Amino acid sequence: MKREHHHLYPRTDPSTSSAAGKSKMWDEDGGGDDELLAMLGYKVRSSDMAEVAQKLEQLEVMFSAQEDGLSHLASETVHYNPSDLSSWLQNMLSEFNPLPPSNFGGTLPFPAAPPTLPQPLSDPFLAGAESSSITTVDLAADQRVQSSGRSLQKNDPRQEIDSSVVVFDEESSSDYDLKAIPGKAVFGRAQTRTRLASSSSSSTASSAITAKRLKSSPSDVAVVVAAESTRPVVLVDSQENGVRLVHALMACAEAVQQNKLSIAEALVKQIGFLAISQAGAMRKVATFFAEALARRIYRVYPQNPPLDLTDTLQMHFYETCPYLKFAHFTANQAILEAFEGKSRVHVIDFSMNQGLQWPALMQALALRPGGPPSFRLTGIGPPAPDNSDRLQEVGWKLAQLAETIHVEFEYRGFVANSLADLDATILELRPGDAEAVAVNSVFELHKLLARPGAIEKVLGVVRQVRPEIVTVVEQEADHNGPVFVDRFNESLHYYSTMFDSLEGCANTQDKAMTEVYLGKQICNVVACEGPDRVERHETLAQWRGRLGSAGFVPVHLGSNAFKQASMLLALFAGGDGYRVEENGGCLTLGWHTRPLIATSAWRMGCPNAGAVH
Repeated sequence: MKREHHHLYPRTDPSTSSAAGKSKMWDEDGGGDDELLAMLGYKVRSSDMAEVAQKLEQLEVMFSAQEDGLSHLASETVHYNPSDLSSWLQNMLSEFNPLPPSNFGGTLPFPAAPPTLPQPLSDPFLAGAESSSITTVDLAADQRVQSSGRSLQKNDPRQEIDSSVVVFDEESSSDYDLKAIPGKAVFGRAQTRTRLASSSSSSTASSAITAKRLKSSPSDVAVVVAAESTRPVVLVDSQENGVRLVHALMACAEAVQQNKLSIAEALVKQIGFLAISQAGAMRKVATFFAEALARRIYRVYPQNPPLDLTDTLQMHFYETCPYLKFAHFTANQAILEAFEGKSRVHVIDFSMNQGLQWPALMQALALRPGGPPSFRLTGIGPPAPDNSDRLQEVGWKLAQLAETIHVEFEYRGFVANSLADLDATILELRPGDAEAVAVNSVFELHKLLARPGAIEKVLGVVRQVRPEIVTVVEQEADHNGPVFVDRFNESLHYYSTMFDSLEGCANTQDKAMTEVYLGKQICNVVACEGPDRVERHETLAQWRGRLGSAGFVPVHLGSNAFKQASMLLALFAGGDGYRVEENGGCLTLGWHTRPLIATSAWRMGCPNAGAVH
């Protein structure tokens, strides 16, 4: 937390005094808890901050002044309660022996004024440490700490100190600084070592700077820090930072909901800092959510990507993970069983896209005993930005496949900005005894929830079609609630699981593009509102209610669909981590214990049931 205490510790250096007026982060009367720390669950009274700052100064001086006095701290990692900063600092101070007064030339345990500034070294590594520089320290494979440094200051002549505690100076450009949060503060002497280096020649002493080099096995990493720290920072491991990262994300969402945009702005900056210490899926998820929160705070809303880019990203998503393949396989199996014994069949696809779903169904129909039926396909999709007839191109490719496998094939494509623009009359329906109809929707119906009455209208059109079966695949998530914080927390858990499932992907390009594909969904869920927020995912239970009220009854997905899905998962890392489950006649695919997508099948109920409102 960046706080200025010039009334307690006067400084002679004009370069530091100019920063005194940056901001005041607590009330002068000291009443109540510090607001920003309270958002992260740490109770620190504003009136205690002056005492805390003084103890931090004392602790820093003791770190730099004692050598043998730290040996009793080197044997174990010490955990303190971070909710009480004052008590934590007092516990740390109590570990030291009292320092001789002669070391400081007075009764105060800290110097009255900082040393003079030195000239920088010519070493390009050290000379690069400016006010905005970033220093990274690798302590272990799973520990990464970053801190930004100030201009280097001169220290005393050469001295070497063995220490089991490493303290970093931290100065951030943000007015709200949450980086000085105590955690696992103590490391063994065998793991860390601090060196203070300066010129050994009196003729070059004026140009020497102080450098602290942190050495850790197996590789040594040089770290440059300020000799005179205004506020020490303790090293925190990546796991602890992960918990703080989640807390910061939720606190930022809470601040956004309460329209406390200054606090939200400060927190979103800290999210970026904390995310750096993470590896793998958590770092990527936090980055996407931080971007979405920033867009919402600054009202820089995302634009819909071009259709060709969306198709490209979806293709990579299709190749990277089994979710879209699972949707196609399970829906096709339900359609194939509904078309059994039918000589003429018609599929109306609400999610035509590149037509990836239909080659497998056409091949299955071609192998049907007694010969394949006549297959008619109606594909519905959005218009292309360049006015090209993409749907017709997909139809030509499917027609070539049909000719190869000897399936009688008929195709029509309809361009529509929204499924709500559809009318049953344009679908060229034929008498029910002439052909069996199936309606298919994969990741499309939830987009209708952005327009009032749209889902009811589309389900009414489906009822007019009178299909043998309706297959619906949707994300198994609740991202359409009225409360922003609840929607944010649900989406954070959902996409964290989704990103975690991608970590086993061997193709880095497919994986990266898939992450962008999911990142655009995150941005829409978090940053957008009103009709622009189209990623309004709902749970299987909610879709059961909607379809049931529209007059549809569920169709049980049989054992064949379950077997097909299980065989599919074996192609992805042996299926480890993925799980197919049956849920009331529907099938869900998830990662470990979390269902992520759900396939359901429906048919028409009684003629008088489920009037559409």
